[in-house]
Amino acid sequence: MKSMAVRALVGAAAVFAVVAATPGAHAQQLSDRSIRTLMGYAFDIMPSKFTTRTNKVIEVDKSKPKEVLVPIDTARAVVQVGQLSALAQICNLPNAQRANFRSLMRIERKNNGWTDKQLLYISQLHFTTLAWFTDQLEVSAIGDQKRVGLKKESKGKKSTCTDTEREKVKQRIIQYVVSTGGKIRKAE
Repeated sequence: MKSMAVRALVGAAAVFAVVAATPGAHAQQLSDRSIRTLMGYAFDIMPSKFTTRTNKVIEVDKSKPKEVLVPIDTARAVVQVGQLSALAQICNLPNAQRANFRSLMRIERKNNGWTDKQLLYISQLHFTTLAWFTDQLEVSAIGDQKRVGLKKESKGKKSTCTDTEREKVKQRIIQYVVSTGGKIRKAE
């Protein structure tokens, strides 16, 4: 069982590494299994108690994942936005990255009637995707137990993007943000 878990983690890591290295990659290229793996990582690192900016406390019972998780189609859309945010981070487009995330959350709050726990999970899935694709997420297996967390220090090769790739990422984000009724506040 231990070797199966390790093989699954290594296999998922290989898929993610290939997609992460491709600036034009889209989440629809990821399998349902890969999306579910990211969903699991997001759930694993999700806090059991979270206080919002308005001091609202959201408590998550980790023994009841069905209260938190969203359908795979929603998760796939969140991962797509998370990948785009990761590309924005790699290409040093912080305003575009922020606008990308805000547009995602605005749409999810507005259109889907999610609970506060589910919205927290959507935010966490976006963050987990971004962390994975920017080599900031660490996954390890000890026996049948897996540990998911942020790396203290990324030892991997730092990704960069060319001016052409940077412009493509910027345009993809602008297109997404505008399509959701949002705007990017400051040009980069």
